[in-house]
Amino acid sequence: MRKYFRDIFQSIWTVLIGMKVTFGHLFVPAVTIQYPDVKIKLPERARNRLYVNMDDCIGCEQCELACPVCCIEIETEKALPTDDLGYTSKGLKKKLWVTRFDIDIAKCCYCGLCVYPCPTDCIYMTDVYEFSEFNRNNLVYNYVTLTPEEIQDIEIRVAEYEKEQTAKKAAASAPKPSAPTSDKTT
Repeated sequence: MRKYFRDIFQSIWTVLIGMKVTFGHLFVPAVTIQYPDVKIKLPERARNRLYVNMDDCIGCEQCELACPVCCIEIETEKALPTDDLGYTSKGLKKKLWVTRFDIDIAKCCYCGLCVYPCPTDCIYMTDVYEFSEFNRNNLVYNYVTLTPEEIQDIEIRVAEYEKEQTAKKAAASAPKPSAPTSDKTT
């Protein structure tokens, strides 16, 4: 009988020792954040979604070359001498039309290597970290500010200009007909 009560006491004591941690947290305020109503403050250099300020982009493609997973795709067209594309916020003159600037966030590894080589600081990491989608195609962000009609017009004008320039070069390099010379032998 004595052993019986000792086993009961030992069982209760073991449970109390195990519950010591639980009782300690019972009277401490909760640290749970009520996400998504309350969001934690991210560190200053957190790596999240990329953003491109197209007003500052000069189309140098440095970010595309630096990307280790090739999630950035850029296409440019050379501006005509008559086009005035303006200047960036750092004072660099724009010389290229950016006709495509896509970032596939599904491929992005958030390394930040694309941010540092940009001479105009137009691409940077934001503090937005919520971008779940049901369709993977929605994770391809298109930052171009031109409409498809404007892009087509630019491509046509550039093609016509290049055709004119090659015609001028061909005309300039073509041998000029020499004046006929007459041989007078007497």
